[in-house]
Amino acid sequence: MAQTHPAEAPAEFYRSDTLSADNSIGMLMRRAQQSLLQQVDRALLPHELTHAQWVPLFRLSRGGCDTVAELAREAALDPGAMTRALDRLEARGLVRRGRSQQDRRVVQIALTDAGRAAAAVVPVVLSQVMNAHLAGFSQAEWEQLLGLLGRVVANGAALRDGAGGAREAA
Repeated sequence: MAQTHPAEAPAEFYRSDTLSADNSIGMLMRRAQQSLLQQVDRALLPHELTHAQWVPLFRLSRGGCDTVAELAREAALDPGAMTRALDRLEARGLVRRGRSQQDRRVVQIALTDAGRAAAAVVPVVLSQVMNAHLAGFSQAEWEQLLGLLGRVVANGAALRDGAGGAREAA
């Protein structure tokens, strides 16, 4: 994926007098994300999984996240909301919590066998929903879209991390 370089000057595509919801990348990405999430939630309703529940199941099944803080960060939820979602998942027997052997202050989350079975449905639904949203796209367009969104994310990371220099003032 292409990455931005901190020395690159900001684009000048937008002006305050012409900015609208129809040409705002922020609004368009938000609308796309909302549509994706609504369709995923609708498809996972028969499995009794809400957004706050399927996200941690999916992340746990893919590895790399196994604490409340990590899962909350990945799901863009506050730790309290993630704890409540995990309470519901634990009550359903889909996850279990245990103290870390390395640091007893850390509570680690793990999928149970039932949790692994529930989590296995999530990537199937995600694939179906994303493919439906990409109807009519060619392979090259899909790859281009991934690259473009990756650049937007990289630019945002550079701004957030302070590598954007003068761009932060914009």
